[in-house]
Amino acid sequence: MSKVTCHLSLMGLCLFSFLSGCAIVSTYYENFTDNTPMTEAEYLASLPDDIYPESRGRLPIVNRADLDAEGKMIYDRYTSPESTSLAGLPGPGGLRLHARVDQSPTRINNKVRALIRLSMARELDQVFEWTLYEPVGLKAEITPDVMDAIRHNGSLEDVPPFDASIIQLSRDVLKDHRVSSETYQLLQEQFGNKDLMEIAYLMGDAMESYVLLFMFDVHLPYDRKPLLPVDL
Repeated sequence: MSKVTCHLSLMGLCLFSFLSGCAIVSTYYENFTDNTPMTEAEYLASLPDDIYPESRGRLPIVNRADLDAEGKMIYDRYTSPESTSLAGLPGPGGLRLHARVDQSPTRINNKVRALIRLSMARELDQVFEWTLYEPVGLKAEITPDVMDAIRHNGSLEDVPPFDASIIQLSRDVLKDHRVSSETYQLLQEQFGNKDLMEIAYLMGDAMESYVLLFMFDVHLPYDRKPLLPVDL
């Protein structure tokens, strides 16, 4: 595996961790920083309603019996006394195993890929990427109304739930640095765990592109009109 692929995998897993709520939540830090004593039971009771106590995330610990042979080997590696994983099964590696037991048909298509690229480009004011991807998005059947809602950070009230789930995910992660329970529920209504993992990887891939474009200050050709306003 190349270094770039490893980095993309790490970025994707970090994004999936946001999505699945495995990061320690603000409630804990608020209690920690004010020096208030807290038992484990009190801590678990303070977590949001959509969090599983055993995993401290939005997904339960995966059932080993549901995994294929390779999945069982990975599971055992995370639970072994010799494991080098810092988080074990509740962390990104354990979350990744859920994709192995999800047999639902995939809904990942060119439209989803374009929605990810465009919604993230909007949040990061990445004019180069947006300008190149807008025609791709239109070809992938993102409607002009939805395109404008993304472009102008508009309301998603009239946007179809399938599209809105991806757009709101990008807004949550890149603006709020967390994924709200409402956004997660909307995503669950549209995608299975296998697809949610793929979405996380696609977002990691997009982020690598944006960092490269920002780092090396890549500009549009002289005759290419920017299609994204950045003074919102």
